[in-house]
Amino acid sequence: MAKYSEEFKYSIMTKMMPPQNQSISEISRETGLSEATLHKWRKEARAKGIAVPSGELKTERWSTQDKFLIVIETAQLSEVEMAEYCRRKGLYVEQVQSWRDACMQANGGVAQEATRLHKDLREKEREIKRLEVELRRKEAALAETAALLVLRKKAKAIWGDSEDA
Repeated sequence: MAKYSEEFKYSIMTKMMPPQNQSISEISRETGLSEATLHKWRKEARAKGIAVPSGELKTERWSTQDKFLIVIETAQLSEVEMAEYCRRKGLYVEQVQSWRDACMQANGGVAQEATRLHKDLREKEREIKRLEVELRRKEAALAETAALLVLRKKAKAIWGDSEDA
């Protein structure tokens, strides 16, 4: 098993990144590296927070993970640095800003949904408690009725049927 330097791996990863956006199959044919190795390297790069958009030329078809990683990479950049970054990567500043807005809205939506679900859960728990109380009451009433029927049956057996008299 060949051991490749981090510099070599990074040079291959840059071919997958904007503006080149080469596909894994293209890079495999070009370099002789197996596609499995390239997929593994891309996965490792993504785990480190590097945006590697899978060779897709159209940015609207990039995965949400890649867009999110671009947003993270550019979060601390000034306007000038952002413009330079976008030029280097073949992106538009407006694209990155819209991805950032989408990420922020997604998190807000998740928080609102979590709050709503928490409220629904509390309501369901209250309903369950109410039903449990009602069930216990009905079980007690049923047990009392059953006991009265048994006593009535025993009383009839001991004293006979009082309704005949």
